[in-house]
Amino acid sequence: MSDPEGIELSATLRRIERAAGALASASVARMDETLPWFRTLPADQRAWVMLVAQAGAQSLVQWLRDGGGTPDSTQEVSDEVFATAPQALARSISLQHTVALIKVTIGVVEEQVATLAAEGEEQQLREAVLRFSREIAFAAARAYARAAESRGAWDARLQALLVDALLRGETPDVLASRAAALGWSDAPPVVVAVGRSPGGEVAAVLHTASRLARRIGLEMIGGVHGDRLVIVLGGAEAPLAAAGKLLPAFGDGPVVVGPAVPSLDEATDSARAALAGFRAAPAWPAAPRPVPAADLLPERALAGDAEARRLLRHDVYAPLARSGGELLATLDAFFAAGGTLESAARTLFVHPNTVRYRLRRIAEVTGFSPLTARDAFALQVALTVGRLDPVAPTTQKRTATTSDR
Repeated sequence: MSDPEGIELSATLRRIERAAGALASASVARMDETLPWFRTLPADQRAWVMLVAQAGAQSLVQWLRDGGGTPDSTQEVSDEVFATAPQALARSISLQHTVALIKVTIGVVEEQVATLAAEGEEQQLREAVLRFSREIAFAAARAYARAAESRGAWDARLQALLVDALLRGETPDVLASRAAALGWSDAPPVVVAVGRSPGGEVAAVLHTASRLARRIGLEMIGGVHGDRLVIVLGGAEAPLAAAGKLLPAFGDGPVVVGPAVPSLDEATDSARAALAGFRAAPAWPAAPRPVPAADLLPERALAGDAEARRLLRHDVYAPLARSGGELLATLDAFFAAGGTLESAARTLFVHPNTVRYRLRRIAEVTGFSPLTARDAFALQVALTVGRLDPVAPTTQKRTATTSDR
């Protein structure tokens, strides 16, 4: 094939085709001499580089035949030149290193222009090789971009599978194997945050969250389930503050943070609490963002979350009931009086200071202060739950079985 100026390159192309193997061998030898990191590559990866170098020489021939050697040509180098090596090579050798390999290969070809070019075509071949080096670099960039996109999509699928296994409460072995595939080191503590997904490509959503997590030195695994974005963080010493740094990754609406747990094996508990809190969060429009799942206990209990009911019964109602009854009676009177100390004192026939003392004791015992509107609401729900279900279901079942006998 001739170029627009009518200069035949057929003899030169035949020479390059015959020399493809020798050019590849010479290029790899030069890489071994000049690139210290190349010498440390495993034998299989060095073999892949040899194949790519040989395919590059053949690609040069095809590119010239398609008119790429002319100064005004817009002919691109086919990305197939990199198809001879598996995608694993893109993960092992960086784009920067690949460009270095291309420079070495082009340098070897330039040194042999006098041998490769037919008489009178040396200068045109030299100029064509220079243009080819630019095009092959662009082809490498495209290949690495596709590999990164494919890897991002694959990582997103792996993360989604792990998060799904976490939400279903799979065995620790299943979680560990999937987490290992993602490079998760299980830095404690581990916490789960749930919010609305911002929409768009899942891989892009997770990339944004991962970038934010890396900025604050945390591990991250995430998944999009329906309209929810579930993020698992490792090494979050201050879970709420960490979740606050990741808010740009979420869409509008509440972001709920589950309790911190020692490892990924136990993260199912954190995930369930965060999901339950996310479902119940609309009942507290003024909730902070992010909000701990524990702060949504009353809403979760009203929404039917069994774990929230258990916590309110066990950690709030039970300590009050064990106090001998005076704290429960004081709390009832205080709520019945609309939060007025004096009215509660008259109902109980005690001094207002006694009521104050008991309210402080209630706060110490339960962690909720009746003098705070939000805490008072939690205490009221806890009283209701505790009186409706004063003992655990398993205990009720055992008692019924015993009485039946």
